[in-house]
Amino acid sequence: MKVIDKINAAIGGAGLPEVNANGGGDPNNNRVVFSFEFFPPKTEDGVDNLFERMDRMNMICVETMMHLTCTNMPVEKIDHALQTIKSNGIQNVLALRGDPPHGQDKFVQVEGGFACALDLVKHIRSKYGDYFGITVAGYPEAHPDMIGSDGVATPENYQKDLEYLKRKVDAGADLIITQLFYDTDIFLKFVNDCRQIGINCPIVPGIMPIYNYKGFLRMTGFCKIKIPAEVTAALEPIKDNEEAVRAYGIHLGTEMCKKILAYGIKTLHLYTLNMEKSALAILMNLGLIDESKITRSLPWRRPTNVFRAKEDVRPIFWANRPKSYISRTLGWDQYPHGRWQDSCNPSYGALTDYQFMRARARDKKLHDEWATPLNSIEDILEKFKKHCLGKLKGSPWSELDGLQPETKIINEQLGKINLKGFLTINSQPAVNGERSDSPSVGWGGPGGYVYQKAYLEFFCSTDKLQVLVDKCKSFPLVTYMAVNKGGTLVSNVGPNDVNVVTWGVFPAKQIIQPTVVDPASFNVWKDEAFEIWSRGWASLYPEDDPSRKLLEEVQSSYFLVSLVDNDYIHGDIFAVFADL
Repeated sequence: MKVIDKINAAIGGAGLPEVNANGGGDPNNNRVVFSFEFFPPKTEDGVDNLFERMDRMNMICVETMMHLTCTNMPVEKIDHALQTIKSNGIQNVLALRGDPPHGQDKFVQVEGGFACALDLVKHIRSKYGDYFGITVAGYPEAHPDMIGSDGVATPENYQKDLEYLKRKVDAGADLIITQLFYDTDIFLKFVNDCRQIGINCPIVPGIMPIYNYKGFLRMTGFCKIKIPAEVTAALEPIKDNEEAVRAYGIHLGTEMCKKILAYGIKTLHLYTLNMEKSALAILMNLGLIDESKITRSLPWRRPTNVFRAKEDVRPIFWANRPKSYISRTLGWDQYPHGRWQDSCNPSYGALTDYQFMRARARDKKLHDEWATPLNSIEDILEKFKKHCLGKLKGSPWSELDGLQPETKIINEQLGKINLKGFLTINSQPAVNGERSDSPSVGWGGPGGYVYQKAYLEFFCSTDKLQVLVDKCKSFPLVTYMAVNKGGTLVSNVGPNDVNVVTWGVFPAKQIIQPTVVDPASFNVWKDEAFEIWSRGWASLYPEDDPSRKLLEEVQSSYFLVSLVDNDYIHGDIFAVFADL
């Protein structure tokens, strides 16, 4: 989705002149759109750390915008970048000139390249039409190149910079994000000056919380930003106390945003410097987010990819491996919407190395927790039990960190059946009409009710499976599928029997059925699930380690089982395991 469309949908109005002539916005509209900026890390550990931070930020569903600079860049590389993000469903570009190459103090236009951001905007619009939402930079104090040695732009230079910004908007830019600033009055004057010359697109204030004193001075010096006297006075006595500086930065950012919002501007952009805590603290201070009340739009995280915008049904098997599921369904022409049977794409992509790649930091965590000596099957059972009880943070079968909130409802029962030889990798408790804003099982936002059938997925030996199958004869509402690595199937459901295991009822909507148990998908998933025994766990050990051999024996002899208790009102899925 384009960011500009999201802003217009939230705040209203295609032109969106946020500020009226007297400075006020719509007093009846309290919705605020906010965004965060991250920069690419320079090390692998930095990349791992960034993705962990972005996972935490994704609770609040941000769109993706690529920063594209044209400095010393041939047009072929620019088009390659644009085609790449387009093929991945990203529709937002921040068009920038960029800084000179390191060690140079001036720009060199390469043959066939662009000299400025205006040329880049024109190129994107002429070649890609309206597919991309184009954002450009605005400078409340004028571009640093326009600012003199005294730290101030002359009126003539300031006006030239405004006129250049208008040319970028007239060429096709539909959104402006500003350079950081610390004098709110300067920003508000800038917005008014833009409106006076006919710039009517949204102007989003760029807010950079102060994280540490030296970094603050370095950034404001580089960008030639005015520091108000009261900010200097507040920082001087605490400049050597990083925690106090950070707390003041949150306070200052909060007060700046309050003034901007009171003026009628309903958009905020926070420069995080890849440190999300201050940005989130500001938003919480403003009452824009409450982590305790954030609910999922679906039981699984909805991707921002435009091609999957309507997707709202998935098999439960990849619940803990959403990245793998997305990679294995990239080739689909359309994604299930409304009902799983509506999908015309039953063919999954083949397993590749991608499904088993892990970030370096995550790999180290798994190694520390799971690559301990295994002397017997009991050691494996103990490992699974510890994970179910939250004593291990990760699992080879999960891309997620820690237990999901709903797992904690049944983790004691899970621990017990693991010690009996049923090694669980996926589960959900039965839910009968819980409010949709429940912190543990809720999804879809407030005002609705959610339902779930109890579900368990686990590995067990052939002997254990036979006992379980016999026991299930006494539970007519329990359905199961079991398959081993070689493909031998044991089941009491038909090959086309799709079972909805999660659904929600919401005002003025059809019933939403986002999670299913599908026999065809289960048969695809089993290859991945079994492969994790070797490529996800056994590979953590040296080649000739006895622990590795034990895991490979389990892989080759156990069954993968999917178990559903269809009585979500009175059923007890764990009763099946009693006396086993």
